[in-house]
Amino acid sequence: QLQASGGGLVQTGGSLSLHCAASGRTSNGYTMGWFRQAPGKEREFVAAIRWNGYVYYGESVKGRFTLTRDKAKNTIDLEMNKLKPEDTAVYICAECQGCILSSIQNHRQYDYWAQGTLVTVSS
Repeated sequence: QLQASGGGLVQTGGSLSLHCAASGRTSNGYTMGWFRQAPGKEREFVAAIRWNGYVYYGESVKGRFTLTRDKAKNTIDLEMNKLKPEDTAVYICAECQGCILSSIQNHRQYDYWAQGTLVTVSS
């Protein structure tokens, strides 16, 4: 089970953090990450961290978002800086147990999903 928290309303240029915790099993050998979905748009890859600690970011968030993992606590945190109105979306934490690196941005690979948390960036 994945549980996400954080999000909210922030002005352009501001910062927010998202937190996701996995319970009931260890996720240390798996890939965990975030996707987002804005109204009327496709689900978009935001960032993911693999079992070996390598982090991958979507092009639109590179340099602004930072994803970290606490293996001991089975959690990931997404620090979002320099937020823009186009970052407004429902953010969804996900876990992938057999992710192929070449498809890490493909949401269809992911096995578990948390409930989404809304991030709104006002202009």
